[in-house]
Amino acid sequence: MGEDLEKLKQRLPLLDYLRQQNWVARPAGHGPEFVGLCPLHPETRPSFYVNTRKNLFYCHGCGQGGDLLRFIQLSRQLSFRQSLAYLEQHSAPPADPAAVLEQAATFYQQQLDGYPEALQYLKQRGLYDPAAIQELRIGYAPGGSLRRHLTAQGYSCDLLQRLGLINSQGCDAFYRRIIFPCCEGERVVNLYGRSITAAVAHRFLPGSKGGLYAWEQVQQCPQVILVEGLFDYAVLWQAGFRHVTCSSGTHLNTRQFRQLCDCPRTVYLTFDVDANGSGQQAAQQLAQRLRAQGIATRRVLLPDGHDPNSFFVQGGDARQFQSLLEAAQP
Repeated sequence: MGEDLEKLKQRLPLLDYLRQQNWVARPAGHGPEFVGLCPLHPETRPSFYVNTRKNLFYCHGCGQGGDLLRFIQLSRQLSFRQSLAYLEQHSAPPADPAAVLEQAATFYQQQLDGYPEALQYLKQRGLYDPAAIQELRIGYAPGGSLRRHLTAQGYSCDLLQRLGLINSQGCDAFYRRIIFPCCEGERVVNLYGRSITAAVAHRFLPGSKGGLYAWEQVQQCPQVILVEGLFDYAVLWQAGFRHVTCSSGTHLNTRQFRQLCDCPRTVYLTFDVDANGSGQQAAQQLAQRLRAQGIATRRVLLPDGHDPNSFFVQGGDARQFQSLLEAAQP
């Protein structure tokens, strides 16, 4: 305990902490000491000294002295244990956002089997294979429990709010949503939440959604199926199509476009066949841009009104979809 406590105090030098609290000091001579007004009692003449070599303070005005932990006890009126917890939180190295998102993704994945409404929604969207659901790390956010879980792991509410996992009121940002982790290599870079009700908009967390979904798994494939949505991706994966990726919309960002162009390949554009034609119009425009970069394209024409997800939900199978791929035109 004593050794661990010393390491904890060394992580955040006393002078650094005091300066974070806006303490103004000047060197006291040529040694390792600094002097300023005492933060613990009112005074007009500086009498509060900090020895940076020993990492200790002493005030000649009020007679208080000690180390960083003692200062926290006095300044914040905390017990020893409370001061220790405070110091652990404030001296911890900055949390890696990917590590926090990984914890959140794992937590959501663990929730899924406990909520029949979430499993029923997945079945309605054509996802029924437990092995595929687990492999894709699909989870469920019931709402109201992530904050408690992550703060118990030592993450601050401020960090969770900055990542978008909780809102300004401290409530979970995702509520009654199916969760897809978006990864780059082994790092979770974002989370996508698909509402199981029509009342809540689908959304990513703030920040970059990354490149093409699961791109590392298809990067070396000579043929790649590109779909709009993550449920399109999931049903194709479940049906055995492993050379599939997802752009999360019809308008690719610069990074996604460059990924498709990083080596010679054929891209099968499998966008929605909307009533207003927007999906196929976007596919045609993307095909022109890709061909200008030397990338071969094929447009996969699904039945009217369908996307890959609805195609499988309404009875389509892997053999029929393979026939659509073979019939795809430049």
